[in-house]
Amino acid sequence: MIRRIVRDEIFLQRPSTEAGKEDLQTGMDLLDTLHAHQDICAGMAANMIGVSKNIIVMNAGLMDVLMFNPVIISGRDLYETEEGCLSLDGKRKTKRYRNIKVKYEDMHFHKKTGEFSGFAAEIIQHEVDHCRGILI
Repeated sequence: MIRRIVRDEIFLQRPSTEAGKEDLQTGMDLLDTLHAHQDICAGMAANMIGVSKNIIVMNAGLMDVLMFNPVIISGRDLYETEEGCLSLDGKRKTKRYRNIKVKYEDMHFHKKTGEFSGFAAEIIQHEVDHCRGILI
C-alpha cells in the first residue's frame, strides 16, 4: 500500500525501534511508496511513512533492496555532499562515506552483510540516519 510521506520533523527525530517479522507489511508498504515516488526518490526509511521501525529500502538500479535493522559497521573515504529528502524541504550539506559495510536482515529475516559504494552507500547512510532520528 502506498503511504503518505511524513513531514513532521518532531516525529522524524524520534529514533526508530528494532523491527521484527510482524513488521514485514511495513517493509512492503515502504517498497510500494518508494515505487510511487521513484522519479524523485531513491531510498526511504519507515519513519518517512509514519512507522518508527528500523526499516529502510533503496533502489539499487535493477532492483530494490529492503533492509530490516540495518547497522553500518564500517565506512571509508569520507566526502562532503548535499542531499535532498521527500520529508524535508531543500538540500542540506552532510558528510558521507563512499564505501560502507552494512549488517542487516533481509525480507525473510536472514542475517546479511553487504558492501556498498557510491550513490548506493550514500542512500543507505541517509536512510540509516532517518532511523536514528538524525535529520540532515
